[in-house]
Amino acid sequence: MRLTTKSRYGTRLLLDIAVHESDGWVNTTDIARRQNISQKYIEKLISGLRRNGLVRSKRGPFGGHKLAKSAQEITVGDVVRVLEDSSAADQLLESAAAGEGVDSSEVLLQHIWVEANNVLMGALDSHRLSDLISRRS
Repeated sequence: MRLTTKSRYGTRLLLDIAVHESDGWVNTTDIARRQNISQKYIEKLISGLRRNGLVRSKRGPFGGHKLAKSAQEITVGDVVRVLEDSSAADQLLESAAAGEGVDSSEVLLQHIWVEANNVLMGALDSHRLSDLISRRS
């Protein structure tokens, strides 16, 4: 699994919404200013997060964004799964299952990549947004 800016910024974006949604709908202009992320990039991330049920949005002058689930229910792993492309390990497994030409040495190493991916995702799943918010105090 490769973690990119999408995951880092997406997690920051969700944390910002979680911290500020008690004041009402959180708009992208405010998130961009507080997180120092371009508004255009935030809107792109929000789109994927909304499509996958992590954010809900409301249009209009008093609109914005809120979490679709509680901060207790959303893990960093959830964010990564939504925003990142499937991992190399997942792609390798799909190729092998489909019987596509996978190098025999790759098949021998396949379990290592799967195990490494599982460990990484397990670590990310152990951190909930609510945990991260409570650490900031």
